[in-house]
Amino acid sequence: MIGPRNESQAQTQERGVSVAITHVLTIGITTILIAMLLMSGSTLLESETDRSADTSLETVGERIAGEIGNVDQIASTDGTEDVTLTVDHPRTVSNSGYTVTLLEKCGDEEDAPLLEDTETACLELETYDHDAVVHVPVAVDSAVDHESTASGGSIEISYDEDDGITLERAN
Repeated sequence: MIGPRNESQAQTQERGVSVAITHVLTIGITTILIAMLLMSGSTLLESETDRSADTSLETVGERIAGEIGNVDQIASTDGTEDVTLTVDHPRTVSNSGYTVTLLEKCGDEEDAPLLEDTETACLELETYDHDAVVHVPVAVDSAVDHESTASGGSIEISYDEDDGITLERAN
């Protein structure tokens, strides 16, 4: 014969299991939600870093394009055979080094979709650690040394009557 005491013990055991399961489920759901929040936050941070790298490269590229234009203007108005300009730019953008390449032509529309004329000379700026590549047009009358390259930092922009305009890392 089962008395009230045994029924009470059975109800107590069921309640004990129910409380433990509730705690485990609550902790599991909370852990999953926190993990999802951290993953989405890191994705957002990564996309903002890439966007920051693009913007920084555009700014540096515009400055270098203006400086190349100055070298070209000095060479054409003064009639001098050699012009050299050393300029300082940041060594890194968004915590990543970058290279600046002077191209004779920007390539096709896939490489530089925002440029109207891809037959013009341009700068290609590319970071090492991010997927950031920026093309900036350069307005020059002189020839450019196809694919002369310099890394970020101090850059020497030179005009030579034989080679045209070149970029290289300054010493």
